[in-house]
Amino acid sequence: MAFQINTNLDALKAYNALVKVNAQTTKAQLRLATMKKINSVADDTSGFRVSKELEAENFKYNAQLNNISSAKNLLSTGESALMQVLDKLNQIEAKQEDAKDPLKNSAALSEDVKVLADEIENILTNTKINGSDILASSNFDFGAGTTLTVNIGAQIGNNSATITALQNTSGGANLTQSITTFRDNIKTALGYIGNRMQTFESREDFITASITNNSATISRLVDADMAMEQLNATKGQIGTQIATAMLAQVNVGPQSLLGLFR
Repeated sequence: MAFQINTNLDALKAYNALVKVNAQTTKAQLRLATMKKINSVADDTSGFRVSKELEAENFKYNAQLNNISSAKNLLSTGESALMQVLDKLNQIEAKQEDAKDPLKNSAALSEDVKVLADEIENILTNTKINGSDILASSNFDFGAGTTLTVNIGAQIGNNSATITALQNTSGGANLTQSITTFRDNIKTALGYIGNRMQTFESREDFITASITNNSATISRLVDADMAMEQLNATKGQIGTQIATAMLAQVNVGPQSLLGLFR
């Protein structure tokens, strides 16, 4: 066994062990502080890349959920408006039936029908969201993974002639105006709204499930096992103390050679 003091190899080995234990302790403490096991690309290159790709996908999904929410708001507004129109058409039909009673005031009933027709026209032309006439025949395209188009106006059709006839009180003409086709058009539009709402809700469920699955994968890749990291940190702290003590001992080992020079 050689005795050397120029290079204390045992001390160097102890020092390297101390550095390694200290680095492991610091990493465990950082993971505890951030609650993440990937705090830099070097921690897990492939895991970091996959987690960032999934995070970007979730950002896109959340934007699509906002689009779907906007579409459902448009459909709900259209539904409320058309339900009012349908109620008023039913009221008009009731007025027209009342007019078949010779004891009723047909002029007053005719005026009632006109007022109802005026309100229907007002609803159909002034139901708007952010300045857009949602009951006009125009496409509203919503991005939800694929583009989903809403066009309520196309389902309502052109009922302007019927509305004009219902507004005509001359000689009680509006009391005999048929509203069957007009009402059928409104029912068709309401059915369209219901079907479209189901489509958006189905898409919403799919996207929500995708976000949940992506989040679970991101958590598995990135989130730290807090209990395990606490064990690692504690083990590292104890290891650091022991390694420091051993370094101190081997560092003074060469002093035993001084006895040869007395």
